[in-house]
Amino acid sequence: MYPVFLTAYNGAILGPIAKALGWIMNGIYSFFANVCGVESVALVIFIFTIFIYLCLFPVTYRTQKFSVLTRKIAPETKAIQEKYKGKRDQASMTAMNEETQAVYDKYGISPMGSCVYMIIQMPILLALYRVFFNIPAYLSSVKGVFSNLVDGIVATDGYAKTMQAVYDQAGLNTVKVDFTATDTTVVKNYITDVLYKLSDTGWDNLSASFPGLSDVISSTHGKLEQINYFLTLNISDTPINLIKTNFAHNPAIWVLAVLVPILAYGSQFLNMKMTPVNSTDPNDQMAKQMRTMNILMPLMSLFFSVTVPVGLSLYWIAGALVRTVQQIFLNRHFENIDIDGIIEKNKEKARAKQEKRGIQRERMLEAANMSTRKISMADKAHIGEEKTADLDAKEEARNRAPRGSMSAKANMVKEYNDKNTRK
Repeated sequence: MYPVFLTAYNGAILGPIAKALGWIMNGIYSFFANVCGVESVALVIFIFTIFIYLCLFPVTYRTQKFSVLTRKIAPETKAIQEKYKGKRDQASMTAMNEETQAVYDKYGISPMGSCVYMIIQMPILLALYRVFFNIPAYLSSVKGVFSNLVDGIVATDGYAKTMQAVYDQAGLNTVKVDFTATDTTVVKNYITDVLYKLSDTGWDNLSASFPGLSDVISSTHGKLEQINYFLTLNISDTPINLIKTNFAHNPAIWVLAVLVPILAYGSQFLNMKMTPVNSTDPNDQMAKQMRTMNILMPLMSLFFSVTVPVGLSLYWIAGALVRTVQQIFLNRHFENIDIDGIIEKNKEKARAKQEKRGIQRERMLEAANMSTRKISMADKAHIGEEKTADLDAKEEARNRAPRGSMSAKANMVKEYNDKNTRK
């Protein structure tokens, strides 16, 4: 079994997510290609980004609502923190957590409200890395662009040795290949992998290596530039690689490659600035952590955008711009919303839940008490039966006592007393 790089990622968690995202992107690509006559993976990424963030908007809204409500109840949570300030023993920490949770319960707020967005977003980002790194594995329309050229290469005598030379000259260490494989389908996938990753210089080498296919090579390269490039940048290549390979002979490309991580940083920074912090208190630890995250997240985008495919950086940039637009509307919305009314409704819901839990608890206790009473009555009845059986056995033993014995004399005294009592 040959390790085909083109095959979609088969991880247990990210694999299905990547395939689902690829299926959506392929649908968007087919729609614009067939209806609008536009074939552009970069356009698909922007449309896909808007689609994803529209789907995530309910979660975004709940997260923002949690932030607003958290700022509203901040005085109560701060009072609890002040109450246990300096206390680090287990009992105090447990009591502080319980009292804080009670405040959240009273207002109907879940402390996990701010984490849901990240929990959902992270698998999408990791899965999109797989998709953007090898678009043809997920977008069948893009894979079809290479079909004629791949068939022509396979039909050429000595193609395996020639393709190996093209591969070595291109320096594609991230692509696993075996052009001597016996399975033709596997070989075609390897060739597609290499063609998709070739730079302009690599395409020139390919044309020189297969002179009989110069026309189909030229048309395929032109088609790929149309659908898989954004401002002359290959969206499946990384900015750092684009800078290295184009620094000497094509300054326009490496300048654009440098701008990609800068734009990723700037868009993330703008979005973080638009996002309100839960508390304005400079001593609030959670607020401090949030402000630190607002600084670190854009820097992380800057760092990662250098080493991930340009397509993923485009997704980050587009996503940050979409979130910024959403944030503008959300900030206006929450400025005019009746927060006190929402809190009162949440309190009513919380009370209803507590009452429901109380009723359920009472029913459980009642059922437990009933079971206990039944067990107690059964035990008493069992004890009574044992006592009766014991008395009967003793009576029978006394009746069998030998004449003149102490037991016989005791029986005579008992019979005498019983007669006098009845009189």
